[in-house]
Amino acid sequence: MKLLTLLYIYILLCFAPALCFGQSNMHGTVTDARTHEAIPGVLISNADNGKTLTTTNVRGKFTLQTEGIKALRFIMIGFNDKIYPLTGTPSIEIVLEPSTIDLQQVVISASRERQARQDAPIAISKINATQIHDTKATALYQLLNKVTGVYMVDLGNEQHTMAIRQPITYNALYLYLEDGLPIRPTGIFNHNSLYEINMSGVRDIEVIKGPASSLYGSNAIGGAINFITQGPPAGYAGNVSVQGDNYHYRRVDADGGFSTGKFGLYVGGYIAKQRDGWQDYTDFDKYSGNFKTTYDFDAATRLTTSVAYNYLNTQTPGSLDSAKFYSRTYGANQRFTYRKVKAFRANTKLEHAWNDKSSSFLTLFYRNNSTAQLPSYYISDVRDNAGNYLSSNGQENDQSFHSLGLLAQHRQDLDFLHSRLIVGVYADNSPSSYYAKFLDIQKDVTNNFYTGYTNTGNYIDNYRIKLFNTAAYAQYEIKPAEALRIVMGLRYDRIHYNFTNGIAPGNTKYKQQETNDFNIVAPKLGLTYNFGNNKGLYANYSVGFQPPETGDLYSARQLTPLKQATFNNYEAGGWFTALNKKMYVEVTFYDLEGRNEIINQLLPDNTTQNQNAGATRHRGIEYSVAYAPVSELSFRFSGTNAKHTYVDYSEVATNFSTGVSTVTVYNGNRMNNAPSWIANSELTYKPAYLNGFRIAGEWQHINSYFTNPANTKTYAGYDIFNVRTGFDVKSGVLKGAGIWFNVLNVTNKLYATTVTSNQYGDTYNAAPPRVYTLGISYSFAKH
Repeated sequence: MKLLTLLYIYILLCFAPALCFGQSNMHGTVTDARTHEAIPGVLISNADNGKTLTTTNVRGKFTLQTEGIKALRFIMIGFNDKIYPLTGTPSIEIVLEPSTIDLQQVVISASRERQARQDAPIAISKINATQIHDTKATALYQLLNKVTGVYMVDLGNEQHTMAIRQPITYNALYLYLEDGLPIRPTGIFNHNSLYEINMSGVRDIEVIKGPASSLYGSNAIGGAINFITQGPPAGYAGNVSVQGDNYHYRRVDADGGFSTGKFGLYVGGYIAKQRDGWQDYTDFDKYSGNFKTTYDFDAATRLTTSVAYNYLNTQTPGSLDSAKFYSRTYGANQRFTYRKVKAFRANTKLEHAWNDKSSSFLTLFYRNNSTAQLPSYYISDVRDNAGNYLSSNGQENDQSFHSLGLLAQHRQDLDFLHSRLIVGVYADNSPSSYYAKFLDIQKDVTNNFYTGYTNTGNYIDNYRIKLFNTAAYAQYEIKPAEALRIVMGLRYDRIHYNFTNGIAPGNTKYKQQETNDFNIVAPKLGLTYNFGNNKGLYANYSVGFQPPETGDLYSARQLTPLKQATFNNYEAGGWFTALNKKMYVEVTFYDLEGRNEIINQLLPDNTTQNQNAGATRHRGIEYSVAYAPVSELSFRFSGTNAKHTYVDYSEVATNFSTGVSTVTVYNGNRMNNAPSWIANSELTYKPAYLNGFRIAGEWQHINSYFTNPANTKTYAGYDIFNVRTGFDVKSGVLKGAGIWFNVLNVTNKLYATTVTSNQYGDTYNAAPPRVYTLGISYSFAKH
């Protein structure tokens, strides 16, 4: 009997693990394969029958009973599904790969609330962590130009301008955000300001095309670009990489972080240097970093603190004339222009979920920014009436600002028609200062080379501005039917400038003190209709608003006063999948009608002047196709065909010797620097037999465009090809190591990223010749 009892106990001990497994809980964590961040809201189901078991919490964790279950399926919008066979392990770690094929199935934050793409009645695209990782961009244009309807113009050394539903423009028609906060205040736009972003710390990029004013505010005319930064990883993770190219570009990236208990930390950044590049006088240094902490008071309350610092010091060679451009003589015609930028931002965000239907957040932010420069585009020649050279001049200037502000938003889901109300307030107090000093420029006329300059000590501009932007907005969404969602929005913006002149009376055309106010009530109305099975359509009406920039309104160079510009935006589009969900197609039609649009006019002396156009029209179609015939091969094509027209616009030219003015009317002409077709396509191969290897070929097309408003001069545009290849070691002793080799402009095409014309000829912003980039990296993670 005693022997039987011992045998019974022995059998129980042998089968105890299986019995415990069948009856006890399994727990685990789900993380992003690229960023190592925890993924909340992952749906976990029985892989055999599809029955939903649970979802991950805000920290990516889950607990469930697995009795009778053979395998689990993990499902999250924007990620590839993953099936995990159960083996009896009580604790597991699941890593999901971001999907780059089914682009419609992504989670976005256009309303500063997470939602599925098909619920947003806007044209929005997302660049995810996998695309960022595979591209290995040395400048943001290499990423953003993959987005439908986007042409980010490379001006060298991370300097740039943009064209989204607009011609190539340097004006304040875009809103650049980091984690939903504008990186600069309204009224102090800089077309180069994306060099104030730490590329190394970006997790995702969202591009909203067209006015997004109901939630984001002014300047979001052509679109808004939101950079979502990395957060602390689950467990701990780190990455370091080095890269360089054949023109002496060198860069080191490093980032890492951890989460323990309620606290999480992420730190990342990069250092980039350029010496003796392909173009003369283009050395630069960039130091960039991000710091982010999270603290979870409990499952419903989180405090996030972020800090970003970016420093850029670059030489600026200026554009080339026709002779230098076509002879590939990339010599600068001076050696003293520069740009120095220091940009510091910090914010702290407190989020609280009151319950499943109600949540709020409050963000306090601070900015401190200075941009000092001796710009090449302000170097001008003075000529007599016969066009003979007399002298040259320029300026040295500095713009600084610091900001204190807040953004507060509340979301409430209601039972009535499954509706949702979002309300918010925004306040931005950004006092700024600006000065410009007059320079005498010495020139070797024979060789067309500016040899040096003398600072006269005389101020062209010297002022301070108390800038205060306040806004309130509301957005209401209802679902009168399961498939139909209607979104209504309203936003009030008020921009207040209080100008104080530092130049004595008699030496300035401005008053010693002046105030200007600009405001608008901007409505939005949109709808989405989801047919199911990844098919749907949307329509949207929204209003955009652009106040004059402080640099235009109070500049001594500005000859005419400027009015605020408004835009009415009408768009409709849809999406569908085909070929057993292996192909995804999205199409958008838009009509953007501008009133008093601020136009940048190039003057004969190489300087620019802004003025209001009575009316402009921007119409086009944006389209994208993603196709993956097999899991190893994917194809993407994105394009936009557009027509940008002056409806009511004229320029006045005055002969100062005679006082006679002539008016040239451009009504009906195409706007200058407005390509009618922009396209980008990419074919990517990731073979299953060599896990971790990738190779991709990319084609970028810019169609011909007029380079002057008279439509008498054109630039032919260009086609270029890029090849990117890399390998990430997935297992073995070298696990975590990576190597990549990119070739940009494979055919060594001579092309310019933008061309402008005046009465003395054309100037070209030359693009790089063939560039080879080699990089290596090492990453590690423990969840």
